[in-house]
Amino acid sequence: MLSKSYALLTAIGLLVTIVAFVLLSKSEQRLVHNRLSSWILFTSRGPRTASSKTPPRSVSPDKKPPVNAPPSADYKEIFPPWRRDSLSTVRSDKCIQVVNEIPESLVREGLVPFTADFRTCKSPATTYTPMGISISEVTSLGDFTDYAELSGVPLPEPYLDFKIESALPRPYRPLRWGYHQTMSLNRLQTDWWLELEHTYVERIGERKDLFDKNGTMVLDYLPGSELGCKEVMEMALQFLCARYPQYFSLSYSKGQGHVFHNGILHNRTIIKDMHPLHVLLENVPEDFAVMIRNPDDGYYYFRAGVLCSSLGWSVKSKLGMQLKQIHSPIPDYKEKMEFSMDRYFSKLPTDRPIQRGSWGLEVDTPLFMPPGDPHEKYRETQVPETELPLSRIHLRVDWQTLRRLPLSGAIIFNFKALFTPVEDFRHEPYIPSLLLTILQHGKPSIMAYKNTWHVEHVVIPALQRWKKEQEERGLVPEDWEVATLQESPFFPGWEERWRGKQGF
Repeated sequence: MLSKSYALLTAIGLLVTIVAFVLLSKSEQRLVHNRLSSWILFTSRGPRTASSKTPPRSVSPDKKPPVNAPPSADYKEIFPPWRRDSLSTVRSDKCIQVVNEIPESLVREGLVPFTADFRTCKSPATTYTPMGISISEVTSLGDFTDYAELSGVPLPEPYLDFKIESALPRPYRPLRWGYHQTMSLNRLQTDWWLELEHTYVERIGERKDLFDKNGTMVLDYLPGSELGCKEVMEMALQFLCARYPQYFSLSYSKGQGHVFHNGILHNRTIIKDMHPLHVLLENVPEDFAVMIRNPDDGYYYFRAGVLCSSLGWSVKSKLGMQLKQIHSPIPDYKEKMEFSMDRYFSKLPTDRPIQRGSWGLEVDTPLFMPPGDPHEKYRETQVPETELPLSRIHLRVDWQTLRRLPLSGAIIFNFKALFTPVEDFRHEPYIPSLLLTILQHGKPSIMAYKNTWHVEHVVIPALQRWKKEQEERGLVPEDWEVATLQESPFFPGWEERWRGKQGF
């Protein structure tokens, strides 16, 4: 099984590499070709296997770098894929002549500075975003432009049967086995980018209270993020209006400009009176981090965000950091994912948003837990079973999406925290067996990072009982070889069960 899995991963990796190479410009292809010889040995021999007990090799000043290290990349010379041709099909508020072909050299010389506000650029006609679009062109598009056309991602289909009072989130179970620390990315189901459920009113209120209490720990922004914040806010509101037209709409008047009407909260938001991230805080119960490309080095930095669902970190603790700095606590990130993630961010197209999920086990349903939060005490010890009933333990899934914005070129990392009582797994085929295997045999460093130890003494015996029950009932074959489910991130029969619970 392992050899087949490695063969499949190798084939997928080769396909992705070929596609990425084709997308490169001729100059970038030459750059890759010149470095290929130093990379061949790495791909033929494979990286050194690391474990929690075997730290990766370090490089001393008097030693040569290991031959299996990936080549350094000059991301400063790599632009994201452009979609300038879409400008000519989007109606502008002002008539401008759209030039489809812009030399990369011209864009490189006129890139908008990292900390500059696009609204105050002195030479907007010759100042460009990393998407090869001039600030004059951005301004001419106005507010709430046709982002679907610009990005290549269509607006969602209307969900007319949706009823907020009984709506439930889809039952995400992003459990994988054999477990390897990878990006685990899948193509985004674009109709489900922003997913509402019956806790909407409660969650919006909780998030606003968190901001009132914590301020810049949950919402903040740095200079240069203005266009990215505006884009993601406008795209999110357009999505809500298209997906849930029975609850949301946008209007425009000369006096007030654009106004967002929220039929669930029974209020209205005058867009021009509020920072874009505050508009999201008031209306969208999900988190958004704005990652901006630095023209000085080509890497992406966390420059703005509204994040009310983080565990062990906050906006304040990560703002301004480069991608690799943000992920430094994650096991195996530097050794196995840093190079791939930086390369992926540099080439992510606007029309290929992705989704993934991370998970953990929590006592109760903590939404925001910065370092030092009182709830952390539950993670420090195993509370006796007599004091910790199974009903208090939940699977927390952070369902995440990643997409590039079409004008600024910013990358938006967005996620929502979803809680499911562990007791629900009793009725979900294969889930008890799968989770049990992960808890008992997962890689120690990864399981320590997930921090499930504090509830395992209560959860594992329950999973063992439910596993046996499902085998006796014929829901799971007794000889089933535990593996990631074909229905992942869901489970067999999930949709019928989910629709039956919510009644539509």
